[in-house]
Amino acid sequence: MSFAENNGLRYFQFDSLQTRHAVFTRRGGVSPEPWGSLNVGGTVGDDLSRVRQNRQLSFRALDCAPESIFDVWQVHSADVVCARAPRLEGEPVRQADVILTDKPEVSLFMRFADCTPILAHDPRKGVVGVAHAGWMGTLRDVAGSMVSAMKTNYNSNPADIVACIGPSIGPDHYEIGADVILQVMQKFGDESEKVLRSLNGKIHFDLWRTNRILLEQAGVQHIEVAGICTACHLDDWFSHRAEKGRTGRFGALIAL
Repeated sequence: MSFAENNGLRYFQFDSLQTRHAVFTRRGGVSPEPWGSLNVGGTVGDDLSRVRQNRQLSFRALDCAPESIFDVWQVHSADVVCARAPRLEGEPVRQADVILTDKPEVSLFMRFADCTPILAHDPRKGVVGVAHAGWMGTLRDVAGSMVSAMKTNYNSNPADIVACIGPSIGPDHYEIGADVILQVMQKFGDESEKVLRSLNGKIHFDLWRTNRILLEQAGVQHIEVAGICTACHLDDWFSHRAEKGRTGRFGALIAL
């Protein structure tokens, strides 16, 4: 795992993903505070022309054509879209939290600000994917949905899939309330203690470990975890919780 820079943009890459990919930090864009500076989220109050420019900068940093983008309207679901062509400008944005493709001309793109990016690659079948896993998507097993869809749509063997859990809010900062605690306990039962932590009398949720467990349950053997907390490192990452909702979104991109 390492950081790289290109034309002033700083981004994170996984050692085990042998395909074009990046989880972009907030550095190197054109947006002012509180979205400074590589904000790619179009619904947080930033000017859309700056958001568009930041997205173009991101794509060009990886030598991907901006018009190759396929993105979705993220709704904390476990729904999957298989992209067979780039999403044309003006084309309706589909609601989903997993995107998959086996098309080299398609670049998959999602936005984050504490939720967990999960990037996946099946080098044997030539498939890539990205998922958005907040607490709700995690408990809906968006990770398992990604693997299942790769099996169904591309005949992937989970043992061949490389999955990577990106920078997101860490268990040290992710305090949850009674309603979420109950849902975690309903899903994991006696194993809830593996993903819930007591810190200073409060219960915290470990999204990294939970998604790793769910990937392992789906048959994935090759998993890399960034272990970077967005709330701890505001110089690099947007954090919805740490910045009390007034912040931007960082992007994750993967392509064949």
